[in-house]
Amino acid sequence: MKVQAYLAFRGNCQQALEYYSEILNADIINRQTYYDNDTNVPSSFGHKLQHAELKGRHLLLMAYDISANTPLKPGNQIHMSAELNDMEEAAHVFSELSSGGQVHHTFMEWEWGYFGRCTDKFGINWMVKCNHQLSIPSNYIM
Repeated sequence: MKVQAYLAFRGNCQQALEYYSEILNADIINRQTYYDNDTNVPSSFGHKLQHAELKGRHLLLMAYDISANTPLKPGNQIHMSAELNDMEEAAHVFSELSSGGQVHHTFMEWEWGYFGRCTDKFGINWMVKCNHQLSIPSNYIM
């Protein structure tokens, strides 16, 4: 299992990542816009980032522009992202994290894998993902 921070921005994710990349000597990788993924968003929002990563020495952050109809306030600008290789384990982790909290996106299959989003009982936001297309040997350590 890999757990890392996922930052949310209100339309200025690209600018923020460029800023951080200069300061932290890191590269912006895996940049995807809402248009790239054929997501149904207002045309003025399609060029915003649905996902990007900032990678440098000892650094990996994920980031995105929160959808136009989702409130952004202190407390939801950062999510913890848990990425697992086993769907049953991922479903269990999501179930446990959401127990006593709030489910925002039910853990289910999408075209790119399994995904769910919740806020745990302590107010921490979580995204749980399992890429069902992964074929990783059992002795592989993440």
